[in-house]
Amino acid sequence: MLKSMTGFGRAEKSVGDKTFLVDIKSLNGKQFELQLKLPAFLKPFEFDIRKILSEKLLRGSVDCTINLKDTGSAKPVSINTDLAKAYYKPLAELSAQLNLDPSHILSTLIKLPEVITPNSDTLTDEEWEGFKAIIIEAANDLNTHRSQEGLSLEKDLVQRINNILTQQDEVIKLEPLRKQKIRDGVTRLLEENVGKENYDENRLEQELVYYIEKIDISEEQVRLRTHCDYFKTLLDTGEDTKGKKLSFVLQEIGREINTTGSKAYDSSIQKCVVIMKDELEKAKEQVLNVL
Repeated sequence: MLKSMTGFGRAEKSVGDKTFLVDIKSLNGKQFELQLKLPAFLKPFEFDIRKILSEKLLRGSVDCTINLKDTGSAKPVSINTDLAKAYYKPLAELSAQLNLDPSHILSTLIKLPEVITPNSDTLTDEEWEGFKAIIIEAANDLNTHRSQEGLSLEKDLVQRINNILTQQDEVIKLEPLRKQKIRDGVTRLLEENVGKENYDENRLEQELVYYIEKIDISEEQVRLRTHCDYFKTLLDTGEDTKGKKLSFVLQEIGREINTTGSKAYDSSIQKCVVIMKDELEKAKEQVLNVL
């Protein structure tokens, strides 16, 4: 079963006197890339949070926001006076340059980042275990959404591969007719320009056999079907991450389709090749979203 890289997860729960809200959203990406926004008092746990999310989500461009919700109870706060002083000087200079009333500087200062912070210095070991469960719950919620979207992706990809195989079946039907068209075309050309009695039929037959062997596409068709069958087999495996493997197999499928087109020299087969290429490009776009 496939998993999409896109999804959204949320978990909200109280740990002691703190209520946490964790929101995680994920988009497609080549590797695991995490943008993490969290309260200052959780900074000591940032590495552990990143490790949990990396292990649970594996791949994708992930945005995680952790908020400490206001429960309505009064909380002690601390004022970072050194930081406030550092902010004050440039603000006062700017106020003087713009001829603004300096009495509003204090109200501006207290709104600046990290000037006033809750006095929750850190989490206890017990609180950390409770908070860790919230992170895992949000990640599991996101993975549930990924699995649901993966079902739609898998259905679409199977349809694309089946459409390619349908066109391949048509190519196989046209292949004998193509060879006969080439034979008839060369013979007619010689008869019109040289005359039937002026060329060696045995030599012509030898040259035709050599030419037809050079443009034979039977090997390409065998490999194309093998790659398509392997692609569908990969879809059924239990691996969590297989987007890169699927992408590689699609490249191999594309190589066989392109070779078929370059050897075809037949308008009917070329039409089949064009349809196969269109289905392949649609499959490649979908695989970009697969975990």
